[in-house]
Amino acid sequence: MRRVLEVGGLVAGIVLIAFGIVAIVMGVNGRSTVNSELKQQQVVGTPDMTPSGIKAEAQKARLKNISFPTCSVANKTVTSGATARCFAQYMQIHALEATGGFVYSQMGQYTAKPGTPKSQLMPGGGTSNTKFAQLDPKTAQPVSNGARNVWVTETALTTALNTSFMASQLALFGIVVGVALLLSGIGFAILAIGGALRRP
Repeated sequence: MRRVLEVGGLVAGIVLIAFGIVAIVMGVNGRSTVNSELKQQQVVGTPDMTPSGIKAEAQKARLKNISFPTCSVANKTVTSGATARCFAQYMQIHALEATGGFVYSQMGQYTAKPGTPKSQLMPGGGTSNTKFAQLDPKTAQPVSNGARNVWVTETALTTALNTSFMASQLALFGIVVGVALLLSGIGFAILAIGGALRRP
């Protein structure tokens, strides 16, 4: 019976070592893929993407109740999950500057025509009622709210950047788990080979 347990421990150790190696390889490949895809996009931070620079801009735009990034990507290429997350934080503030501090849900879908009642206007401007929307003279269709479109575009881009950050972190987690499995497997194998279950 003791021999079976020793063999079982050795097998468990080998399996854990194999899983650990696979997890490490997958984690490294995952981080490499994220970094490679980000490099292809050639995203470079603007000169104001520093904590001090963005605070000055936010004060000029009279933005309130926002949290400022502590990282900096000014004139740097986004090549990793961490820099992607940092860039996304600055993008959100830039979008707020463009919309006057209002988010998507506070802006109307269309540009409101002059004389629109206040009850039909959204806090951030525009209206979602087609009756009070400006019409495009060429198409006779309601004109989209440009500020709201800026927010939609910003949200799509920052979501992609934040997803890159999440993927990078998950890959790192996989590497850490892989190392833990590898060390556990080696420990099991050593104990089994060393005859830890044998009586002295």
